[in-house]
Amino acid sequence: MNNADDDLNTTFDGGTEVVLDPSLELDAVLDDLEALLKNGEVIGSLTARGINGSLALTAAAGLRAYLKGNKREAADDLLTAAEEIKSRLAPVDGVRRA
Repeated sequence: MNNADDDLNTTFDGGTEVVLDPSLELDAVLDDLEALLKNGEVIGSLTARGINGSLALTAAAGLRAYLKGNKREAADDLLTAAEEIKSRLAPVDGVRRA
């Protein structure tokens, strides 16, 4: 038997392209994140660390919009979250807001 007839050394084109669409999995992960960010115990823990749960939800909404291709909505949500987070970095009258 010569190598030209050896099927193990030959690549076959199956003719079909495999297309992966992770949108369902990403939606499920973001749904879980949103549920966590709405959980009272999680909000309490985040607040104790100086993290605002509402801003986290806004950022998550921006990420969801971006992953769906809604770039304008994503930009609005992410910019809102970023501006609010930045404004809370500078203490006002020596007190840092959550």
